[in-house]
Amino acid sequence: MTSNADGPDFDLSFEAAYGQAVAVADGVLRLTCNNPSPFTFHGTNTYIIGKGDTVAVLDPGPENDAHFESLARALKGKKVSHIFISHTHRDHSPLAQRLQRETGALTVAEGPHRAARPLHEGEQNPFAESSDIDFVPDIKLEDGASIHADGWSLTAVHTPGHTANHCAFALEDTGILFSADHVMAWATTIVAPPDGSMSDFMASVDKLLERQDRVLFPGHGGPIGDPPSFLRALRTHRRMRERAVLERIKAGDRKIPDMVRAIYARTDPRLHGAAALSVLAHLEDLVEKGRVVTEGPPALSGTYWPG
Repeated sequence: MTSNADGPDFDLSFEAAYGQAVAVADGVLRLTCNNPSPFTFHGTNTYIIGKGDTVAVLDPGPENDAHFESLARALKGKKVSHIFISHTHRDHSPLAQRLQRETGALTVAEGPHRAARPLHEGEQNPFAESSDIDFVPDIKLEDGASIHADGWSLTAVHTPGHTANHCAFALEDTGILFSADHVMAWATTIVAPPDGSMSDFMASVDKLLERQDRVLFPGHGGPIGDPPSFLRALRTHRRMRERAVLERIKAGDRKIPDMVRAIYARTDPRLHGAAALSVLAHLEDLVEKGRVVTEGPPALSGTYWPG
């Protein structure tokens, strides 16, 4: 666990147990795909939910043969009625197609992939290749709507921010929330425009704080056992980042790369590109609030001044 003075205590102790279905709660199994990276930690978590013969699968993961075979072994003798997708990044949703062909299950999500805002003229989406634009759910689950089957009930909790279609799922009567990539124990979530929106992300954090869940099971890494405390610390961390961006502008920084070098001096340089997008997300929010001004719409190449 690493301590962060202005944010959560990050837990890096997760053991992936590739190829094994690990019981993490009554009626909940977790399989972790062997797709580690600076963005996925040790890999993507897939959850099998249900105590009876009919189960649901949440976030089957990327198109990965070994992970599919592990999932098939864990599901042997079970009927998969629904495949839930938290969001349409390629480390979470593509394997749904193969799993649906094998099981006949219905796919469930907030909706297909979309950006949080329209692209500006000449702008390119840096995460376009990471998005599963082919996925279209059979069921578009409204916020607060539930699906029930064989002793389990999952309720949609829309949590836009990381992506516009990001959705957490609550396992009713258990205090369990599958938080996917909105809240994770090992690191803060990437919020990268135009796919993501910082204002949406912060509103979603506030939304989860109102819920008072008992435990969060994320899309990467281990569980969060005290969600209210973690979420409050996460909110503080994001506000501190916002203040740091404002301070860099007041100190004379006008370009995002200069801000990133100062604010993320201790961050793995491989993540500076993602950090730049996070700064852009903060700047978009600050411009909208009138606290920062720029010529034209906010952009990675833009020039910023105090509002």
